[in-house]
This record gives sequence, C-alpha cells and structure tokens, in this order.
Amino acid sequence: MAKGEIRQRPVDPSRGDFDAAMPEWMARILVARDIYSDADIGDQLTDLHHPEDLAGISAAVDLLEKHLRQQKSILILGDYDADGATSCALMVRLLRAMGAAQVGFLVPNRFDYGYGLTPEIVEVAAQSKPDLIITVDNGIASIEGVDAACRLGIQVLITDHHLPGRELPRADAIVNPNQAGCEFPSKNLAGVGVAFYLLSALRKRLRENGWFEEKKILEPKLANWLDLVALGTVADVVPLDRNNRVLVKAGLKIMRSGHGNIGIRNLFSVSGRDWSKATSIDLGFAIGPRINAAGRLNDISIGVQCLLQEDEFEARRLAAELHEINRDRRAIEKQMQVESDAMLKELEESIEVMPWGLSLFKDSWHQGVVGLLASRVKERFHRPVVAFARENLGELKGSGRSITGFHMRDALDAVATENPGLIRKFGGHAMAAGLSLPEKNLQAFSEAFDQVVKRQLTETDLQQVIWTDG
Repeated sequence: MAKGEIRQRPVDPSRGDFDAAMPEWMARILVARDIYSDADIGDQLTDLHHPEDLAGISAAVDLLEKHLRQQKSILILGDYDADGATSCALMVRLLRAMGAAQVGFLVPNRFDYGYGLTPEIVEVAAQSKPDLIITVDNGIASIEGVDAACRLGIQVLITDHHLPGRELPRADAIVNPNQAGCEFPSKNLAGVGVAFYLLSALRKRLRENGWFEEKKILEPKLANWLDLVALGTVADVVPLDRNNRVLVKAGLKIMRSGHGNIGIRNLFSVSGRDWSKATSIDLGFAIGPRINAAGRLNDISIGVQCLLQEDEFEARRLAAELHEINRDRRAIEKQMQVESDAMLKELEESIEVMPWGLSLFKDSWHQGVVGLLASRVKERFHRPVVAFARENLGELKGSGRSITGFHMRDALDAVATENPGLIRKFGGHAMAAGLSLPEKNLQAFSEAFDQVVKRQLTETDLQQVIWTDG
C-alpha cells in the first residue's frame, strides 16, 4: 500500500500583490493556488472569460441560429454521467427558452452502444429525423459517427472538453477549449461549461439580431440555469480554477435561493441534504453520485428527465428512483471492492514486485462500476489502474484512473500504437480513460500497459505526496 509523504507547499507569499491588510497565511494559500493579486480573486459573473475566446464558437453560433430561424429539428446527444446529464438538460432547456420548437435528447445506453456518437447510435438518432445533432460532453473522438451522420444528411455540432486525438471529426462546427489553436484561457471547463458558453454566445447573437423581439420571446437570463453548470462541473471533478469557481459559486447561489432546478432540489431532499445551505461537497458526494448511478447501472435518461422536470411530483418520483439506483450501486461497488482487495492481497503475496501499472479483471464485475473500483485501487496503491468487466462474449470494457504525472489517455494511445490490434477503441483524458479490447488480449495489454507506466514514471512518482499549506 502506498504511504503518503506529507510536504509543505514551497511558496513565497511575497510574490502576491495583495491588499496590505491581507494576512500572510492567507497570501501563502492564495499564491499556492496560482492566485497572485486581488483582481485574481474576483468571483462575479463579470469576471468570467469571454465566449469569443473559444475557437469555433462563431461557426457553432451560425449553425444554431440557422436551425432556430428555420425551426429545424435538433437532437442533443449526451453522455452517461452527471456532466453529460447536466449538459443535456441545460442545452434542451435553454434552446427551448430561446424559441427552438423541436429539441429532443438521446443518451446512449453504455451497455448497448458504448460512449459517444458512434455509427450505431447515429442509426438510432436518425429514426427521429433530426436536422442537427449537438453532442455535449462527447464527440471529439467520434470520427466514424460524424461521418455516418453526414452520409445521412444530418449536420453535427460538437461541444466537448476531452482531449482530441490526432484526427478531428469532420463536424460542421467544434467547440472544445482543448482543441489545438483554441486560446480560451481556462482549459478546465467541464462539458456543461462548454455548453453554457455556447448558449451564452448564441443568446448574444440572437439579441443583437432582434430575435427575441421578433418572436416576442422573453430573453432568458442565463444565470438562472447556473445550478446545472455548478452540478456538472463539481461532479466531473475538473480543476476549480478561477473561471470554474465563478460558475460554481453562482450556481450554488441559485440552489440556495430555492428558485433553481426542481430536480436538483428534490435530489437534495432524497439525499437528506439541505438545499438552502448547498455546498460543493453536497454536489460532489450526494447529488452527483445519484445521477451518475443511473448511467452506471440503468439509464442516465432518468437523470436527464429529473433535471428537465417542471412538475414537482414527477421530479420527486424520479429523484427517489435515482436514490434507489444509487443504493444498489453502492452495494455492488462494496462487493467488487472486497473482491479486488482479495485479488490484490493474493498478488502481493505471490510476486516480489507489484506491477507499476495495474490491470484487474473479474468475470462478475459490473462494467458500470469498474471506474469507481479503479479509483479506489488507485488511491490505495498510488499507481495507474485499469479495471475491466465483461462487455459481451469475448469482449472486455475497461476504465482507467491515473496519478499525477501520468497521462492515461496518452498511455493507452502508446499501447495501441506499439501493439496494433491490441485495443479496439479508447478515449478519455489525463486522469481517466476508457477502452475496449478482446478478452484474449488482456494479458498482453496488462504487460504492455505496465511497460508504458515504467517507461514514463519513476519510483518517486509512485510515492504519494500529501501537500499541506503549513
């Protein structure tokens, strides 16, 4: 088991240009978090970065405005986690509020279709005859899916925050702060944050072009929907840089007012939490997990519907259903953790040196929960972990979690490049990624993954560091 070494953050508080009344201990904490002046502490919505800084935003707004004016059919294609669910709900709600008459959503069931805009889910989407598909919290790796949509005459707008691969999809527009050439200052936006920025830019364009007056529509106040942005941002565990802190603070304020999302308010109730005193801890450890559980064990559409509800009774029913699903998820995860602990104990006793990159699989494990299991094992042993479950006959689905200094998605890319045909598909970002491979390739993958980890890390990297401010 990894032992944590406690270190004090090496910071010089004199680097900060703060008000003279600022205590030194506070200046030390702020500088340690890359905050160097009073101006950097700003937490008002006016302190947010501008949407115009996002590459592709103008083309995306052009596309959306065209479909709104022509009253075309729009389909939101979401992801099966809390970030995806909040992104989906935000996009549906605000497009409708801006006058879109035909807006629906579709979220792939992870057990039937896997992740993102695949050719298979495009076939399902095509049944509702959309003119435009908007991906939220996914799509940057959906090269084949976008091509499939294009062949059917469906335009595609990608909004995502995951890291792009070597090739980008041939979509009609892409908004992603992490794509090459994007100068947006904050690369840490969650998927729901990207969706919010796009909708903000769209509202500005529609206002300038007299759309709301023309259609006699009350211009929506975007701040009223920031509770969804806060929930998705915290639940996706993206770094809370200044921009994200502003979004989360404003969203928590909406929750505490009691005038926010009915579904979120009812999720607070079933969780035994007080929405009038909402904190980011509530979002990360109570509300987010209940939405995530639906995507892990059942159907994330339940979570999206809860966030779209206007009826108090129905929102309460859906929140209660999510609560029960989360209870089942916890029981499954607990059993899987017991089994993984036994497996790792046996591994420690049977070999002299623990692999640097751990690959774990048990036939009974649930594919919707292996990501959580990988996180638990990573925390215990402080090394990159990939946990696998059976996807179908002869196929495994894995979920990886990483440690500081090791880029999980790039590592899978290296394994795939050096071992053609070993991995069927993969995607993700630095700290978390997913993949699929034939079961017969598991041993070869385990060895190749371990070699990549050993090549990129040192023994010092495997020693966990717990940083303290003093």
